Amino acid sequence: MISVISSDRPLRGIIAMVLAVAFFAAMDAGMKALTPHHSPMQIACLRGAFAWPFVVLWLWRTAQFTHLLQARWSLHLLRAVLGITMLWAFVFSLQTLGLADAYAIFFAAPFIITLLSAWFLKEYVAPRHYVVLVIGFAAILYMLKPDAERWFSLGALAALLAAFCYSVSAITVRVLARTDSAGNMVFWLMTLLTLGAGVLALPQWQPIQQALWPIYLIVGVCGFLGQITITEAFRIAPAAVVAPFEYTALLWGIGFDIVVWQQYPGSSVIIGSSVIMLCGLYLLWQQRRLSHR
Repeated sequence: MISVISSDRPLRGIIAMVLAVAFFAAMDAGMKALTPHHSPMQIACLRGAFAWPFVVLWLWRTAQFTHLLQARWSLHLLRAVLGITMLWAFVFSLQTLGLADAYAIFFAAPFIITLLSAWFLKEYVAPRHYVVLVIGFAAILYMLKPDAERWFSLGALAALLAAFCYSVSAITVRVLARTDSAGNMVFWLMTLLTLGAGVLALPQWQPIQQALWPIYLIVGVCGFLGQITITEAFRIAPAAVVAPFEYTALLWGIGFDIVVWQQYPGSSVIIGSSVIMLCGLYLLWQQRRLSHR
């Protein structure tokens, strides 16, 4: 069983996570469409830059500017480094992988988050839940097995690196939530992401073609909405509860692959992801049992 803090709101956190996944899937599809035109680091920079004005507007409308400088700078800087690395690695993977394939590897993230939340946040996870996590990891390996030569490529390793960075970042959100508001976390992540990735992208910077501006706008809006909802999800609910709902990303990935790139998932992806979904639903069921005691 997973412990729940009295201020946690699991159901609201789950809804926020499902929305966040939908927004990020749309953002990822846009970034994949941009990979033939710009470097991964430039895309990461512009993803933050196009979202930044919406973040500022949101902070102004919700009167959250007052405490922006009252922040735990070490953790914000850590999140920025993780965010830059994660975005660069994931966009790099999309140069060679379909969305569904990249998500299949990225599915390691919810299980990594659950383990990290137990080890570092001391959120209790029962021994039988570790069995579920092992089954989940086995399902991920099963999805990789039929195409072993292709999966052990730079693109696949980059997707795995992105999953790890995302997992550590999610844990820092839980820690930051004890002292910093959601507005603080979103603002400083977007600001530091844009500046840091921008500096690193300068050597390979390319002008933005007029036809690409709408795509970047979609990436920025969806990234902004996704960042708000996912920050809220991890802020108000235990990481082990909301993390399993990452699996809904596969449905979006398959949809975008079919509609935009006419790519269809293999049977291993469907079978493996079904097992992962069952593992996530089991963890949710256990959480609901705990909440009714």
